[in-house]
Amino acid sequence: MKPSVFGLAVFSVTLTAFAQIALRKTMLTIGIIPSSIAAVPGFLLSLIMNMWFIGGMLCYVVSIGAWMTVLRTSEVSLAYPLSSIGFLITALIGYFFMHEHVNATRLAGIAIIGAGIVIISRSA
Repeated sequence: MKPSVFGLAVFSVTLTAFAQIALRKTMLTIGIIPSSIAAVPGFLLSLIMNMWFIGGMLCYVVSIGAWMTVLRTSEVSLAYPLSSIGFLITALIGYFFMHEHVNATRLAGIAIIGAGIVIISRSA
């Protein structure tokens, strides 16, 4: 895989990770999902007006465009496992930005995923 394509894949996966964080922030800011049908329109309005939600959706849209470019030049069996980089990025963002707890077990799992990414990327 060319370094530019690898970089584009990392960019796409990073945007997807940012989208996940933005959706988490969305749900933290708008509260619980309504339990009655009557409350759904108000919930949907607050959802589509939420800047975290809008940002997350924009990240997804750009990410899809970048990923399609990656798939144009790479085998899917090589490219798709690179999406696992998102686990690493999301854990880092969650820890530093969201102040989430990342324990030793989670770190070990992330390290195993990272090792797998390295092995797969060298197979190209």
